[in-house]
Amino acid sequence: MTFLRPTATEFPMQAMLLDRVTSVATVDRPLRAADVPIPIPGDGEIRIAVSVCGVCHTELDEIEGRSTPPRLPVIPGHEVVGYVESTGRSVTRFRPGDRVGVGWIHSSHGGDDENLSPTFRATGRDVNGGYAEFMTVGEGYAYPIPEIFSDEEAAPLLCAGAIGYRALRLCGLTNGEPLGLTGFGGSAHLVLQLSRHLYPDTQVHVFARDAASRAFAAELGATWVGPTEALAPQALAAIIDTTPAWTPIVSALANLAPGGRLVINAIRKENTDKAVLEDLSYHDHLWMEREIKSVANITRRDIAEFLPLAAAIPIRPEVTCYPLADANRALVSLKRESVRGAKVLRVK
Repeated sequence: MTFLRPTATEFPMQAMLLDRVTSVATVDRPLRAADVPIPIPGDGEIRIAVSVCGVCHTELDEIEGRSTPPRLPVIPGHEVVGYVESTGRSVTRFRPGDRVGVGWIHSSHGGDDENLSPTFRATGRDVNGGYAEFMTVGEGYAYPIPEIFSDEEAAPLLCAGAIGYRALRLCGLTNGEPLGLTGFGGSAHLVLQLSRHLYPDTQVHVFARDAASRAFAAELGATWVGPTEALAPQALAAIIDTTPAWTPIVSALANLAPGGRLVINAIRKENTDKAVLEDLSYHDHLWMEREIKSVANITRRDIAEFLPLAAAIPIRPEVTCYPLADANRALVSLKRESVRGAKVLRVK
């Protein structure tokens, strides 16, 4: 594949910019289309011609001020798939034309706990992301994309899938122990496929607020499906929560077996139903050594391990695609409607 090599002073690129904090519940166009300079790769960086970028709930957290970018405007987007267009000095891992992906972690110190480090910088929040024709990233935080996946299929694997992989690992589950998933969107529909492969004797129970999501979970092989506040037919060894709400937290704790663990896979929680926490009972929800563990960001190890595993299974993401210019429509749909699988923006 051959690319022109523009510099930032030669050509602008199309991008969607976040330049104000606002509510996607009431505002239909939270992002602004703009022409901006093409970034120049620094030492050790690659410049990626973006093909697609996934749409993640974390973008809503950024737009609505729960995880506000340190500087505005910023280009959102952290589920990026594209092709290396040019390289800075010292790059050895990739060459122009290589297909690569970028996830939520744009840079950190590189250790196993880099997700917890104050040096952690997030793609599309702390630095410009993939809602644009080009982006740059250090070569250590770009990943080869397995050939089995199309660009559109690969995009949600870079965050929704990889963070789901981390959440499942944090459950401490052993094969045969029952698992719960509360919320069934972009991440959970991938975790269900992953858990059925890693723990073939484990029964997976899915809690979702709408009937369409429950039917989708059943299609993908869930053992049992029910509403968010339902009681499963058995106590569960672990439950992964992927929702922005608090009601699923209280309901999940009521479904945990003694010694069970609730893993909360969310960057932030919204305040809409926070009052439900007043219903927490120490005896019913927390006693008997039940645990709560949060998932904080992601490491490059998570993504590097997960992608070949996803290809070997193979996981099949369900995606709905939009052109880049319709990013606002995709975000509004994510906020206000029931979602089947993941949403992806086509940039090229």
